[in-house]
Amino acid sequence: MSFVAISELVWIAFLGTVSGLMIGCIGIGGVILVPALVFVAGIGIHIAIPAAMFAYILSGITASAVFARNKSIEWETATWLCIGGTPAAFAGAWAVSIFDSRLLAGCLGLLTLLSGINSLRPQKLAEPANPKILHSVLLVVGAVTGFLSSLTGTGGPLVLVPILISMRLAVLTSVGLSQIVQLPVAIAATAGNLVYGKLDLALAAILAISLSGGSWYGAKLAHAVPRAMLRVIVSAALVLIGFFILGNLGRQLMG
Repeated sequence: MSFVAISELVWIAFLGTVSGLMIGCIGIGGVILVPALVFVAGIGIHIAIPAAMFAYILSGITASAVFARNKSIEWETATWLCIGGTPAAFAGAWAVSIFDSRLLAGCLGLLTLLSGINSLRPQKLAEPANPKILHSVLLVVGAVTGFLSSLTGTGGPLVLVPILISMRLAVLTSVGLSQIVQLPVAIAATAGNLVYGKLDLALAAILAISLSGGSWYGAKLAHAVPRAMLRVIVSAALVLIGFFILGNLGRQLMG
């Protein structure tokens, strides 16, 4: 194997580890993976997205196991979110060819940015009280998450975490739920990619291993960081990623 090939593998593994660390710790990180693979590692976007979606399956299982071991997952809530999100993920994959992706990216970026700004506002309580949410609402939230995640290729956490935080759920609870919900989204997307033969298994395997390692350490870190600090980190990340998405969309429109 040439030095160039080895350096590419190291880059891909590094990018996967960093993204996994963010996913495990704050539930947000998948949004940086595909752009990094495309612009840093030089991988085609049609190859990068399927490989990343496959990798989210293993990383989601890994991070979910850590959160479950620490009893940070509300299983009843997760169940209803997954019931709503699974069929919607298939619908989102089908709708890719119909909707304008730039419009969807703009909505997603705005949602992320506003959620982060709202979360950075001073709170009367250090941590939200995890209010009881109706099952019907959870089904809708799950459906929106599955649909938008499948449609944009970002994975479930980027969509779900801002929504749950805006509904006054605790940050650690929101991140834990996002780990579970990303599984049906990633599985649905991967199933479609296998049917159409667009999955690079070698790249997917490297990403799955590196993402899983990063997710495991990130999930451990999420339970070690003080809750107030974790809230600030997540909120700041939402703001930065919101600006990133909107800025990237602006460049596309101007170009």
